[in-house]
Amino acid sequence: MNQPGPQLSRYGWRAADPPRRPVLFINPRSGDGKAARAGLAERAREKGIEAVILGQGQDLAALAREAVTGGADTLGMAGGDGSLAVVATVAAAHQIPFVCVPAGTRNHFALDVGVDRHDLTGTLDAFTEGVERRIDTAEVNGRMFLNNVSLGIYGDAVSSPAYRDAKIRTLLETAAEVMGPSTGAPALDLADDLGREHRHPVIVLVSNNPYALDRPLVRGTRPALDSGQLGIVVLDAPGDGPRVPGRAWSAPRLEVNALEVNAPAPVHAGIDGEAVDLEPPLRFASRPASLQVRISPRHPGASPSARLHLPGHSPA
Repeated sequence: MNQPGPQLSRYGWRAADPPRRPVLFINPRSGDGKAARAGLAERAREKGIEAVILGQGQDLAALAREAVTGGADTLGMAGGDGSLAVVATVAAAHQIPFVCVPAGTRNHFALDVGVDRHDLTGTLDAFTEGVERRIDTAEVNGRMFLNNVSLGIYGDAVSSPAYRDAKIRTLLETAAEVMGPSTGAPALDLADDLGREHRHPVIVLVSNNPYALDRPLVRGTRPALDSGQLGIVVLDAPGDGPRVPGRAWSAPRLEVNALEVNAPAPVHAGIDGEAVDLEPPLRFASRPASLQVRISPRHPGASPSARLHLPGHSPA
């Protein structure tokens, strides 16, 4: 059993027994073929990890469930953030460990959980000699997500001269870094932590734990994944009243309602980078400590924003 070093222990990582039957799913199309170029399937099989290369149109969730039924006791996913969430959902449901292999393009979750995104094959050590901890996930209308759910046209907002306030620029730039597909501004209504109503917001970003909005160098990352809180960023249209048109807060739950009462249209959203239609009202909730994650003991074990103020550490 591999013992974590003092820095990993500081972040809550602990020793873990190697799995008996680990299974790694590989999306060969993610990250422009990053996994294939690294020979990831071959390296996994050399370590005794069953590697399943996904074909076009295969049902990833069904394959993951079948693997568990067949005896898999650890599941991993090499792909983008959307694929990671699918396999992590199955791992969480069966209370078995999950391994994130950053073979996608942006790999936001890998960055925040403390995986070295530049050490693709080294990530496989999480299966054979990994350390583990429990982190939160979140859900919207019963669907689990690891990173965030985004609503609105953030690209238009970022370029708008109407948002000059420094705090609002920070909210905007953070949203632009982490949001998924950009869609039409939703006809939605929600109340913030001060009881103020936000109607027709330009942007709504709900994340699994809050982003570091007060740390400009690392604002696109989350300092913690175990706070039991959602991070919520809302940007209103400029000129809607005297207050500053943006607010960020945290809460364990959030409900977002549609302004159309009779037969409201589906809400276009980005969930972990994947375009999805959701039926309103949108009910968000944190799922504290619901996912058991394993990483290599040689990886950082925390996001850049968590490491920023530690002596001897660089957020890079």
